[in-house]
Amino acid sequence: MTKPETITPLAITRRRFLQSSSALGVLPFVSLRAAGADTPSSGTVAPVAEEQVIATCSTFDCGGKCDIRAHVSEGVVTRISTRPDEALDPEMPVMRACVRGRGYRQFVYHPDRLKYPMKRVGKRGEGKFERISWDEATTLIADNLKRITATYGPASRYVHVGTAVSGGAFSGDKMVRRLLNLDGGYLESYHSVSMGNTAAATPYTYGVAASGSSLDTLAETRLVILWGHNPNETIFGHTNHYFQQMKRNGTRFVVVDPRYSDTAASLADEWIPLLPTTDNALMDAMMYVIITENLHDKDFIARYTLGFDEQSMPAGVPENESLVAWLTGKKDGVAKTPEWAEKITHVPAQTIRQLARDYATTKPAALIQGWGPQRHNCGERTARGSTLLATITGNVGVKGGWAAGYGGIGNRKFTTGPEMPDNPVKEKISVMNWVQAADDAAQVTPEQGLTGGDKLNSNIRLLFSLAGNYLANQNPDLHQAVKVLEDASKIEFIVVSDLYLTPSAKYADLLLPETSFMERWNIGETWGTGNYLMLSEKLIEPEFERRSDYDWLCEVAHKLGLGEAFSQGRSEQQWIEHIWEQTRQALPEEKLPDFATLRQQRHHYFKSAPYVAFEENIRDPDNHPFPTPSGKIEIFSQRLYDMQHPEIPALSHYVPAHEGPEDALRQKYPLQLITWKGKNRANSTQYANPWLQEVQQQKLWINPRDADRRGVVQGDTVRIHNDRGVCLVVVEVTPRIIPGVVAMQAGAWWQPDAQGVDRGGCANVLSSARITALAKGNSHQTMLVEVTKHESV
Repeated sequence: MTKPETITPLAITRRRFLQSSSALGVLPFVSLRAAGADTPSSGTVAPVAEEQVIATCSTFDCGGKCDIRAHVSEGVVTRISTRPDEALDPEMPVMRACVRGRGYRQFVYHPDRLKYPMKRVGKRGEGKFERISWDEATTLIADNLKRITATYGPASRYVHVGTAVSGGAFSGDKMVRRLLNLDGGYLESYHSVSMGNTAAATPYTYGVAASGSSLDTLAETRLVILWGHNPNETIFGHTNHYFQQMKRNGTRFVVVDPRYSDTAASLADEWIPLLPTTDNALMDAMMYVIITENLHDKDFIARYTLGFDEQSMPAGVPENESLVAWLTGKKDGVAKTPEWAEKITHVPAQTIRQLARDYATTKPAALIQGWGPQRHNCGERTARGSTLLATITGNVGVKGGWAAGYGGIGNRKFTTGPEMPDNPVKEKISVMNWVQAADDAAQVTPEQGLTGGDKLNSNIRLLFSLAGNYLANQNPDLHQAVKVLEDASKIEFIVVSDLYLTPSAKYADLLLPETSFMERWNIGETWGTGNYLMLSEKLIEPEFERRSDYDWLCEVAHKLGLGEAFSQGRSEQQWIEHIWEQTRQALPEEKLPDFATLRQQRHHYFKSAPYVAFEENIRDPDNHPFPTPSGKIEIFSQRLYDMQHPEIPALSHYVPAHEGPEDALRQKYPLQLITWKGKNRANSTQYANPWLQEVQQQKLWINPRDADRRGVVQGDTVRIHNDRGVCLVVVEVTPRIIPGVVAMQAGAWWQPDAQGVDRGGCANVLSSARITALAKGNSHQTMLVEVTKHESV
């Protein structure tokens, strides 16, 4: 094995400053003196490298797409700054860089980045590789594609979710899908790990998933309930700009969350902690108060909804299936009072009453649900439950209200992305099914998430994981997943492309050094309500033998005889120009600038008019019915009723969750573990950044009451365990987490010791691979554990 050169960021900078570079061509720039340049005392002026300050954005899977300014001199990014305050456009506020954005240079120039293509020489998972040439690497890919396809068929090929690249414009995982479709197809997956449960459930109320309004419509809203929503740490688009502005203008914020998050600390006038998976019990009790105290919007309900009471039920449904019948106990003999909910949720009954009254009587009010609560095995019920609350209070389709549920915004504009040939393979699996499809394809049935066919004709035999640390880090029940990955007789060839030797990358047969966003071309697209596009231009040349995924895929395509069909003769930059032009043609009303102008402007703001979800449906229901089977808001869903599944009731209401607080397993594992998205990384991306490791140490939060019972004190190392795994981590004893619940930041890298005990704080050694009943989605957050003090040997 050829030992890769080790070089520090400082050494790279010094070397680059001694070299001339034309990598940036004719980029617009601001001339500045190089930072730290000295002027000799002799009076002579030393030559100073001219610095370009270039507005750009990352294309990591981070919601900000903030305006960062890269300071580039002699082909080196010397520092990162951000948008000055005076550059804020109030009509479309682009974020300033947070701590993640400020730390990008440390991440890009880190000496541990992968440098050369390498092939595995040890067992899968050992992380032992030897350096090879790019020609060898692309030949290995082409040869294995031919061999495996000839033996098992194109459905044996799978592209894993790329969890580190955001936006629809251009990415390696999209382009490998393009290549595979040209070569006979591949086994596709559906479902978003981030928000798939709520996106699948919300249409059963409204007919569509996109239920959010633009945040500029909330300027006069007097009450906002953030239900499991933590935008301060998740960096959810430019949400915080509006929320802070609303806070200054007197909007009252209530945060419902088991954890006193940074969002609660920043915004909340009231924090209401509850036990995870009991959200629907709290919602049921709120609706009970609203209806029994005559606070519901009767006119709105009568005109726009189906299933509120017995008089508004669809024909043929038995008695006592309506919302009122459920809440008052006619269905099961149990009235869903605040006292009933208090025993389940641990929220005091009077707190529930007051929250219900405040929400019903503040007109309008916005209940905005985050994506954390729907990452439970009750996630679909929780997502629909919030839509019922919004409906009975008349907060749907009105300025200042919020329809709840998924929350995606229907008027947002995106790029067209690269043209994608049709996939000849029609079967699809949930992204949660891939381990079963690799282990034994017969396990993946329509009941378990298979669509487009009755069975899979092959196990997964070849897998691409490009810019994704999901294989062996973000995947639930990690030990189950790596057991399959370690068996080379199952998946025969795994290609991983990444910046670092991540836990997932250790399972590669072929490991390729990818480029960062500073070293390639793309267009940044926002999360949340940000409605703009930003150019993410190639700023520097890749060091060592790093290549973009598209670059080496072109070589693979050539070796498959598909070179011209795949690339269409375009370089990476030319693809971005093409995608931009296609987007211009698709959105003529938006008057996008040409690409040359974009390179000068750096961004395009759509500046759409304020958008209220379902406004037309409410204003003119006769000509704009809801796209549901009934044409109304479906409090009761006949489609769900016909499924007759106990976990997905026609009325979204409380059903005790597996591994929830009422599960008998609590006798053995009495604590509910949840995770949160931290401010110092996006999922596991930037875990290796030393600056950001200083920002927030990986710890387990535990309430003082629970800590006292276990003899645990601040700073102890604790053992978190259940039947799936064991994790050792330092403990944070804090009242910021409700008793009975412990919490740990998501995305820490898995670091197993010789006994298989994780020492990195990776929660997925403890999480469950159980899929949800309706969406066949993830339930990472639903896990019971025990915590004990770790006695070091």
